[in-house]
Amino acid sequence: MTAAGVLLLAGGGHSHALVLKRWAMRPEQRPRHSITLINRTSTGLYSGMVPGLIAGLYQRDELAIDLRQLCDRAGVAFVEAEITGLDPQDKCLRLQDRPALHFDWLSLDVGAISRPSATGIPIKPLEASLAFLESEDPSDPLPLRVIGAGAAGLEVVLALRRRWPQRELQLQQRPGQLDGATRKSLQRARITLIDDESDHRGPSLLCTGSQGPAWLARAGLPLDPDGRIRTDRRLRVEGHPSLFASGDCAVISAEPRPASGVWAVRAGRPLATNLEAACKGQKLRTWHPQRDALQLIGSHEDAAWARWSGWRLGPSRLLWQLKQRIDRTFMAGFQQPAAMADTAPMACRGCAAKLPAQPLAAALARVELGGQPEDAACLPGSKGLLQSMDGFPALVSDPWLNGRLTALHACSDLWACGAHVSSAMATVTLPMVSANEQQELLVQTLAGIRSVLGEQGAELIGGHTMESRSASPVPASLGVQITLTVNGDSPQSPWLKSGLQPGDALLISRPLGTGVLFAGAMSGATKAAELDAALQTMTCSQHTLIEQIEPIREGIHACTDITGFGLLGHLGEMLQNSPGLTVELDGSAIPAYPGALELLERGLSSTLAPSNRAAWRWLEGPVQLKQPPSAGLLELLVDPQTCGPLLLACSNEAATKLTQNGPWLQIGSATAVHG
Repeated sequence: MTAAGVLLLAGGGHSHALVLKRWAMRPEQRPRHSITLINRTSTGLYSGMVPGLIAGLYQRDELAIDLRQLCDRAGVAFVEAEITGLDPQDKCLRLQDRPALHFDWLSLDVGAISRPSATGIPIKPLEASLAFLESEDPSDPLPLRVIGAGAAGLEVVLALRRRWPQRELQLQQRPGQLDGATRKSLQRARITLIDDESDHRGPSLLCTGSQGPAWLARAGLPLDPDGRIRTDRRLRVEGHPSLFASGDCAVISAEPRPASGVWAVRAGRPLATNLEAACKGQKLRTWHPQRDALQLIGSHEDAAWARWSGWRLGPSRLLWQLKQRIDRTFMAGFQQPAAMADTAPMACRGCAAKLPAQPLAAALARVELGGQPEDAACLPGSKGLLQSMDGFPALVSDPWLNGRLTALHACSDLWACGAHVSSAMATVTLPMVSANEQQELLVQTLAGIRSVLGEQGAELIGGHTMESRSASPVPASLGVQITLTVNGDSPQSPWLKSGLQPGDALLISRPLGTGVLFAGAMSGATKAAELDAALQTMTCSQHTLIEQIEPIREGIHACTDITGFGLLGHLGEMLQNSPGLTVELDGSAIPAYPGALELLERGLSSTLAPSNRAAWRWLEGPVQLKQPPSAGLLELLVDPQTCGPLLLACSNEAATKLTQNGPWLQIGSATAVHG
């Protein structure tokens, strides 16, 4: 059981990344409290390598710190959400489109935004500016102007010269800002210096200094003229003993330092030490940052300048090599797996925690509940009213997102019957933690469930709560378990699994591979971008597909949703009562999430996959593959899915209409067995 109290880490900047790394490598140092990191993206970009990314020297993965994975290693919950505000008095952090998070201690490392001093694209936040540069045409005759000739602007414009050898580039400086040597270097790089805001018709990139996000000012925190949070030497916000701040969004009032990744990195250790002490009620330590820091600024010619206070050296190839070595060493520290104290076998979550098909079928047969399985049941004595139940252990450490995913997964059973969801009841089992933490977990979970129901005009009409009697995991949010009873109605006869007909086309609504992607994430093998892509699709409701199908409903003969037993297992259920049919699958047409097939080829799989392989027997009978399957494809066919696709059997006419509009892909067809 965790100690009472909640620590929130707002923002995934360098300081917080290093705090998480410390707790991943030394779990005994992590406070025994509920800890959550909130960031608008699942990765944080290491600023020291961003110019190299702009120049085309690095791929994004090389400088992306996987915050979700780092949190998993550190025993910290991760919430991907946009922070919109802070109430220091009520101690709550406001998030976009979801309930606020309450805290006892809060650490702010939310970065900075570019100061809006001219028209153009701000370099910060980085995601927007990098997307802008990707969209630019290197052959555009209009010059691109970088506004701001500080260290950041200088390095960015030189990186752009390497990226675009021929495009006209301009650097706007303050009159007399740059020394003669720097001006000559820019001249050699064919970069035009501009001393004023003269007429400029091309695009501009703003490197005009930074300021704290606007919502910090609205929170009433003490700020300096640049909107940075004022702290004491303990990194504690002035006048707010339960708030801490570091990185570009903060400044030590007594020892101010410029907003720079260097200072954010150096603040990591003292911040971790004082957060640990604050949570334990111990005395905080004073930090005296050094007065100056070495800056290494890369050029476009495999060279770099070194700056220390007023001293400068270079450009030099040796300094360039030194910069690369420092940057790569920093990133390597996050890419190395943490030492694992627990060697217990991996136990996958989500629908991969489903009971295997064989013991389930055997148990149901013994109690005379076997027969043709359907996704939902018609309520006795009713006409067109359907009910289904589903749930699983928490798939992610974000309780709101977990509530949403569980609700989407449960509703899928009704969608597979062609029904509209009208209501639901929830049973939520909470871990043994403090009453306040249980309250927060329940609020976030129910809000996530309601976000799905509300999109469909459905209501959460009741439910039940329980407290687990098992030891709480770390983070405790992974101990939340949800079961949903979902109710709905079908305007006509519900679709059945057993309605497959000769000549039917088989359509699928979204890719496969969630089982192996989340299994890989548990071992650090899944890339952040790959898991993000899967979650982006998984969190989208498929109820709109039912609305799309309504006009051609007569052409739909059978349907199911692909969940724990994988594509082949659920296709087998469709064929179970259709002995006269053969299904031909086009393996090349079966969609997979990015990275899923690669992980399967490497031998990774969900814990439910071994029992699901029993469904391969269908490949020796009524299911045929057009081409010899790869090992990865065979495993993809039995990969358990959470929030998986719908599998539809329909006439060719209906298939043509559906594949022309929407996400549907044809992956096979059914034919009658002859002879």
